[in-house]
Amino acid sequence: MSDSSACCSTAAQATCCEPAAKESCCGTTAPGTTPGSTTCGCAEGHPATPAASAGADDGDPEPLPVAIIGSGPVGLAAAAHLLEHGQRPVILEAGDEVAAGVASWGHVPLFSPWRYSVDAAARRLLEAEGWQSPDEEQHPTGAELRAGYLLPLSQVPALRGRIRTAARVVAVTRRATDKMRDAGRGEAPFELVLATAKGRERLLARAVIDASGTLGGHNPLGSSGVPAPGEAEAGDVIAYGIPDVLARLERYAGRRVLVAGAGHSALNVLQDLMKIRDAYPATEIHWAVRRRTGEQLFGGGENDGLPARAALGRAVAAMAGAGAVVLHHGVRIEALERTHRGIVVLHDEGAIGPVDQIIAATGFRPDLAMLREVRLGLDSSVEAPLALAPLIDPNLHSCGSVPPHGERELAHPEPGFYIAGMKSYGRAPTFLMLTGYEQVRSIAAALAGDREAADRVELVLPETGVCKVTTADADGQAGCCAPAPAAEVADVA
Repeated sequence: MSDSSACCSTAAQATCCEPAAKESCCGTTAPGTTPGSTTCGCAEGHPATPAASAGADDGDPEPLPVAIIGSGPVGLAAAAHLLEHGQRPVILEAGDEVAAGVASWGHVPLFSPWRYSVDAAARRLLEAEGWQSPDEEQHPTGAELRAGYLLPLSQVPALRGRIRTAARVVAVTRRATDKMRDAGRGEAPFELVLATAKGRERLLARAVIDASGTLGGHNPLGSSGVPAPGEAEAGDVIAYGIPDVLARLERYAGRRVLVAGAGHSALNVLQDLMKIRDAYPATEIHWAVRRRTGEQLFGGGENDGLPARAALGRAVAAMAGAGAVVLHHGVRIEALERTHRGIVVLHDEGAIGPVDQIIAATGFRPDLAMLREVRLGLDSSVEAPLALAPLIDPNLHSCGSVPPHGERELAHPEPGFYIAGMKSYGRAPTFLMLTGYEQVRSIAAALAGDREAADRVELVLPETGVCKVTTADADGQAGCCAPAPAAEVADVA
């Protein structure tokens, strides 16, 4: 075979990616994919995996892989569970390195200790290779989680050749079947379009787990859910998410800084800014929240099942009480104006500023653009799967009050497609990494045909001490349970 499109035809794909055939069959393209519209179907270092290999001449073709989008904690956990069920995962990471998303928030300490941060199937894979867990009661930072757990996991023999980095998924569809087509839809394999250094490539899969997280989709400052007038123009002084302020002293030390957001992401940033203020007393810290009172602003206190999270809330409450942080209640940002003295933030009851820097710890939202050809069943407001959305409505639930859930609640009208991890929660801010591990455990069991295991509940979540908030009190800004979601966000990629 000398023609790459012939290589990727229905009858020929089984041998397309065998070592002896790679160069002549798929040319010089990265193993497992071919450019343009052709499809080779297997991931780097693996034998043929495409659905079309069912038509191969060897009589015993290998099944399609399960494609996992994102090599963060939940993506790697999904692969570990699939391997235990005898399935063939292929992990696609948009970044240049494994768990690139986690690396972006490496300075953030998790509320969860190590015993809550390692997936059970992943632990079994690691311990079989001699891995020893760090102190189970210690709280890792994102960087420590990545170095001590995620990177070693990515290097175990069972996973090492199944991960492709620098492979951003830009579209998921069914092969030769657009969103409108019903005929043969269930039999058509999934086709993932990848953006790589060599151009667009395509990969076939029998199922898809999107664990790409939400790090790339921050919420804007504007209270209407869209960027406020002047927000884009002030982009040079706005940082979104949980920036490492201690590593950017030239930006924040001795400056007037506004933090917007009422979740634990904001609390983490405020705590670090206070360290800067201690060393540079001229630093001025403002904190804007939508709530009109301080009720539940600092978390669940003694009722919080995660002591580190409770301690963070107490620390920031003490700062605010001592006047070290100027707290602005009832702020719904309408516009930003740049003046010769700095940025003035206009809201419906007045203005804040001028300030020099703004940190928008306003949470995240899912990027659904790559899923436009997938038949999704998402709640119109929460943007989570329809069966899951009522369980995680941020107006009703805290992290600990959300009941465990699995494959049935995560299913979409598109059979074989799942969103897991932080992204599965849509705009809801109540995610814990343990939840993602339980999700992919159940999904993997279902994909392997083990219905009983898929429906079994194997998770008990720690309570937050803030079991419910009313609609009037809800801040509307994501970020509750932050470092754990960030880990998901890295589960993401």
